[in-house]
Amino acid sequence: MSAATPVVELKQITKRFPGIVANDSISLKLQKGEIHALLGENGAGKSTLMNIVFGLYQPDEGGIEVNGQPVLIDSPNKAIELGIGMVHQHFKLVQPFTVTENIILGMEPKKGMNIDYKSAAEQVRKLSEQYGLQVNPHAKIQDISVGMQQRVEIVKTLYRGADILIFDEPTAVLTPQEITELMDIMKRLVAEGKSIILITHKLKEIMQISDTVTIIRRGKVIDTVKTSETTTRELAEKMVGRSVSFKVDKKPAQPKGPVLQVRDVKAKSHDGLPVLNGLSFDVKAGEILGIAGVDGNGQSELIEALTGLRKVDSGSIKLLDKEIVNRSPRHISEAGVSHIPEDRHKHGLVLDFSMSENMVLQTYHRPAFNRGGFLNYEAIDKQAERLIEAFDVRTPSIHTKARSLSGGNQQKAIIAREIDRNPDLLIAAQPTRGLDVGAIEFVHKQLIAQRDQGKAVLLISFELDEILNVSDRIAVIYEGEIVGEVLPEETNDQELGLMMAGSMKREGVTHE
Repeated sequence: MSAATPVVELKQITKRFPGIVANDSISLKLQKGEIHALLGENGAGKSTLMNIVFGLYQPDEGGIEVNGQPVLIDSPNKAIELGIGMVHQHFKLVQPFTVTENIILGMEPKKGMNIDYKSAAEQVRKLSEQYGLQVNPHAKIQDISVGMQQRVEIVKTLYRGADILIFDEPTAVLTPQEITELMDIMKRLVAEGKSIILITHKLKEIMQISDTVTIIRRGKVIDTVKTSETTTRELAEKMVGRSVSFKVDKKPAQPKGPVLQVRDVKAKSHDGLPVLNGLSFDVKAGEILGIAGVDGNGQSELIEALTGLRKVDSGSIKLLDKEIVNRSPRHISEAGVSHIPEDRHKHGLVLDFSMSENMVLQTYHRPAFNRGGFLNYEAIDKQAERLIEAFDVRTPSIHTKARSLSGGNQQKAIIAREIDRNPDLLIAAQPTRGLDVGAIEFVHKQLIAQRDQGKAVLLISFELDEILNVSDRIAVIYEGEIVGEVLPEETNDQELGLMMAGSMKREGVTHE
C-alpha cells in the first residue's frame, strides 16, 4: 500500500478532565475514501476525541493534521472551513423550521437584502439526490421521522462543504430498515470521494460497513485493524478487555401467576389520535415478556400508561389483582413497579443532581432517608456507595453530577436504583440503548436475575437480537395493539419483522 497522505491524522492527542484522562496519547489516521470505525465502550473517550476534531474541545497535548498540514481547530466553524462535518447523536435541529431553513441556518444565501430560500431549497434537493438521501426540502422537522431528521443533519454537513464526515453513534435511534438505508448512504458518500469516521460500539455494523477499525479502551488506543482481517469476537475482546458472551445464559423460565394484567387499554395522543387501540397482555411472575415493534407504534404511550405518566381513556391495568389504571406515578411506584425509562436524561436522572441524590429519587421521602422532613445525607450517601459498588458504576465520586458520567454508567446507576427497590414488576424500556457489549451483557444478566427471583419483567426494545435473546415470550405491538405472540425459540428476525410491519398476524400463545 502506498503511503498516501491521510485526510486527517491525529497525533498523540491527550485530553484530561477533572479526575479522568479521557484521551491518552491517541493517534489515528483517516485515509481518503475510507470508512474508519472508532470502537470503544461507553466512556472510552470516543466522543471526546471527535469533539476535539470538530473543534468543540481543545487537546491538552498532541496535534491534528488535515491533508498533511498541521491545523489548529479552535471552533466548529474552523472545522467546517477545513471540510470537517459532524452528525451528532442528539440532533441539533429547530423543530418548527423546514428542512431547508435548518440546513442554511447561519449560512443563509442572500439575494440583495433577502434570504434566497429558493436557490437554497434547490441546492438541498440536488445534494439529496446526489447521495440518495430523499429529503424533502420543504418539510417541517417536527413532521418527519427520526431517520429522516438524521438525513437532514447529513445534508447540513454536505451543504457546508464537508469532505470528512464524523458520525456519532448514528444508528442508536434508527429502525432496522433505516439502518440498512443509512449504510447505503454512507457507501454512496465514500464512493463520491468523502471520508467517514464512524463512532460506534455495534460490532455487527462495523463488520458490515467499515474498512478500518481503531479500538480504544479507557482512553488509550488498543489496536487499529483492517475490518476484513478481524472478527466480531476479536473486536469485542479488544474493546472490553475480556471475552464477552454474545449468547445470553439463562435457564428456562418458571412462570407463576400473572403480576401485570393489561386489558383492552385505549388512549389518545395529545392531538386526539388513537395511540393505544385496545391493548391486552399479561406478564407473569418469573418471566420476561419482550414487546417487539418498530418505534412509534405505541410503545412510549404504553410505558407512560403503566407508570402513571399518561391517562388512559378506558381499559384496566392490574398489578397483583389491584387496579392501578390512572393512579399517580408515586402510587404505582409504591405498589411495586420499578421503571428503567427509555429516555434516561428526561425521566431517569436529574442531571444536575449528584449521583448520591439520584440514587434516592423515589425513596427520599421514606424514614430511612428522611429525619423530620430533612434529608439524611449520611444515609443517602451510604446507600449510593453500596449501589455504585454493587453495579460497577464508574464515577469519580458519589458527589459527581450525573451529567458528567458516560451514557453506560448513567444507565447502570438507574438500573441499580430500580432493582434495589425490589419491585414485583420491572419495566425495562430500551434498557441497553446506546450501550456497549460489556454493559449490555451486564444489563441482560440483571434482568434475568430479577426473573429468576420470581419477578415479572417487561422488556420493551427495538433491538430484535435483544428481544430474541432475553425474552421468554414475545408480544408484537403494531399501531397500538398486540398483533401476535410468539416464543423466541419458534420465531426469527424475518417473521418478527413482518409482524412488526403489520403484514402478518400470528395467533400463538394467548391469554389463559
